[in-house]
Amino acid sequence: MVISRKVMAALAAGVLTCGHVAAQEVDFDLSSQRSESQDVLPVPGKKLDHQGLVINPVPHQLTVDRNTRLDVTGGLRIIDKQEKFAEDFGFIAASKKGVKLTIDFGTKVASKQGVKAVSGAYVLTIDKKGIVITGYDEQGAFYGIQTLKQIMESPVAAEDNLPYITINDYPDLPNRGVVEGFYGTPWSHEVRMSLIDFYGKFKLNSYLYGPKDDPYHSCPNWRLPYPEKEAANIKELIQACRRNRVNFVWAIHPGQDIKWNEEDYQNLVNKFNWMYDLGVRSFAIFFDDISGEGTNPVKQVELLNRLNTDFVKAKGDVSSLVVCPTDYSKLWANPTPQGSLAIYGNTLDPSVQVFWTGDVVCSDLTKETQDWVNSRIKRPAYFWWNYPVTDYVRHILLQGPVYGLNTSLTANDLCGIASNPMEHGEASKLALYGVADYAWNTANYNALDNWERGLEVLVPQAKDAYRTFAIHSSDTENGYRRDESWETETFRISNYTDAQYQALLKEFEKVEKVPAEMEAGCTNKGLLKELNPWLQEFGKLGTRGKNAMMLIKLYEDGSDNNAFWNKYVENLMSEDDKKAYNAHKSGTMKLQPFYEHAMDDMAYGFYTKLAGKYPKVSRAISSFATIRSTSNKLMFDNDSTTFYTSGTAQKEGDWIGVDLGYVEDVKEVSILQGRNSVDDVDYFDHAVLECSADGKTWTALLPDLDKQYVIHWTGEPVKARYVRLKRLDSKKTNYAAIRSFEVNPAKVEALGFSLETEKPTQALYAFDENPETSYAQEGTLTFEIPQGVTGYTFLMNQSKQTAGITVSQLDKKGNVISELAVKSSYFELKLDKKAVKVQITGTTEIFELIPQCK
Repeated sequence: MVISRKVMAALAAGVLTCGHVAAQEVDFDLSSQRSESQDVLPVPGKKLDHQGLVINPVPHQLTVDRNTRLDVTGGLRIIDKQEKFAEDFGFIAASKKGVKLTIDFGTKVASKQGVKAVSGAYVLTIDKKGIVITGYDEQGAFYGIQTLKQIMESPVAAEDNLPYITINDYPDLPNRGVVEGFYGTPWSHEVRMSLIDFYGKFKLNSYLYGPKDDPYHSCPNWRLPYPEKEAANIKELIQACRRNRVNFVWAIHPGQDIKWNEEDYQNLVNKFNWMYDLGVRSFAIFFDDISGEGTNPVKQVELLNRLNTDFVKAKGDVSSLVVCPTDYSKLWANPTPQGSLAIYGNTLDPSVQVFWTGDVVCSDLTKETQDWVNSRIKRPAYFWWNYPVTDYVRHILLQGPVYGLNTSLTANDLCGIASNPMEHGEASKLALYGVADYAWNTANYNALDNWERGLEVLVPQAKDAYRTFAIHSSDTENGYRRDESWETETFRISNYTDAQYQALLKEFEKVEKVPAEMEAGCTNKGLLKELNPWLQEFGKLGTRGKNAMMLIKLYEDGSDNNAFWNKYVENLMSEDDKKAYNAHKSGTMKLQPFYEHAMDDMAYGFYTKLAGKYPKVSRAISSFATIRSTSNKLMFDNDSTTFYTSGTAQKEGDWIGVDLGYVEDVKEVSILQGRNSVDDVDYFDHAVLECSADGKTWTALLPDLDKQYVIHWTGEPVKARYVRLKRLDSKKTNYAAIRSFEVNPAKVEALGFSLETEKPTQALYAFDENPETSYAQEGTLTFEIPQGVTGYTFLMNQSKQTAGITVSQLDKKGNVISELAVKSSYFELKLDKKAVKVQITGTTEIFELIPQCK
């Protein structure tokens, strides 16, 4: 039988044959129940044609005369007037007879050349007289060299023929850099060295060393000197920073166990002196993520002010201190005049710079958040941007554009920005390329164009493959969501055009090829090593997505149930596949959801076609935006070790629930909250369990739940389609997590026929009218044939089994009437009139045993 998409969609809506009608209602608008936007903000900006001239950060003033050129094939004669840059011209062929390249810096010469009086500013000219670089200071001249290097690496400078150029450039923010402040494995020494060269090349001027898992930075050993090897490495990092004109800031994190006494003050001074002897000239103190007496803001300020006098000013060559307060986010900061931020503002020495993450821990940089904190700390805050850090989503790599940074801000609003990257340092460079651009030339920052340039600069030999991976590896699938796959259009299988189908098929084919193309073309082996686990899973996603596209056509044809189901189960992800993908995810916003939705829709439609009724499947609903990610299915996977998480802070009125698809008698509800049932903090500690038939009028089932991880309700049947757990008043601002959410769970005693097996509870999944669940059959399963049933359709997965199973029909005395060996995943059993039981022997995975009626 050939069935069209429209007919199959109608079947999926519910057809009466041997069961009840279970049609999905579609008139309830769930958006009325949502308390926050469900949309991810798109990436701003557009790709530009730079006509072969790529400079990052984008200069403030750039003039190019492409018709007139300077031939430097004979090399350059370098005139270093201050004799400071001997090691910085390795990219140039030096020649005493070459074109003159003059470099100088200083306030007088800079003023004559029109250089802005800002540290890091420079003017670069290329004309018939040669090349001249003039910096306001040494750092500015160094940046002019880096700009020249990028010009010579650009296509416009092919064959050492440079167009005439004038650049007048300067940074908008005084502090532009990186804070190694994430949890997890700190960067290796080699990665840190690579990144420092990267900072210098793209004009980032600050590197704050503060990895949370460095025991000599934090507890328990912050009072102790570094061992010899670690100390030598830090000394080498400082030297690399000096070569790249980067300010190395060593941070200490003493707050968790600090004692506000003279002994610990001297311990801190001693540690600073040890670091000073290694070459450190800039220091930071982090009081973030601590509890106990270390959070006292009055004591923190007293310590900072005393250090400022006793150490910073006494040394004479030490930069101003930087501090990360305990109240570093508006989410939990006390906004009153008695709050710690106000105490900082009223009593902390004005020279001390104060970190701030914004409205929440991971959030955009806005004028509103800066005004809020600046009015309290009485100085422009130092924005600690928790991007592209992934210590809260370690299964994700963030390779998307850098955006969410207000382009109207100036140094009056913030004294700088420090990006907190991933523990994957090489893979963080794409984001840092954007941070460098924004911090230097804020008003002209073009997020999308910067990303396009960064891809080509970082992986020029495999740019297209890297772009394909990056555009589908941008989302956190969590609270701070990022746009992803914005060029890809997905669809549901009941509604698409041929053009949409062909475009998506082509994209999955591209995805499938990415691992091999990156392996062949990416010359940065460090980057390739970091990306590789994700690249492998990305390629598999391309394969299963492509196969799903092929399956859609086989499903629509509808003429060969056996062929469709066998191909279908071959394209399902095994438990091992799921674990591997969940450990290294990509394509979370569109590609993987398309695969899962398409496979689910085909399974539901196929089941409806065979059973004559829609399957019993629940859909997750919630006030949290992350409910739209496929992670919501972790509430229904019959695995109490996995969980759906809100990904954002909970607040009063938030809720998580299920849509049963139609109104039915709700008799029992079982919920497991939190990531565990013992001491997890991610749960609603004060909540109500309620249900509704229409999503508007709600009836409380359990009205006042207090600190309950395990929730169980049974009672008189209530007509409902929706069941939800809703948060009541509470001080909690943690995430919310649900491990399991069951409504009317299947029970052996409710089957209506006998079941003989060693695992009856698990065997229920073969009869639960839900093709998403399955039973791992081993040994023997025997079940009674209900009255009126003339046959069974077996939906199994035997794609990885070679022996197959034996299906026997038994009479009332237990004698075998017939016996068949089955190796196919799809099997139709016609029952003998004398048969009273069916027996399955062997090993297989059973999704559903669908009874066929008279």
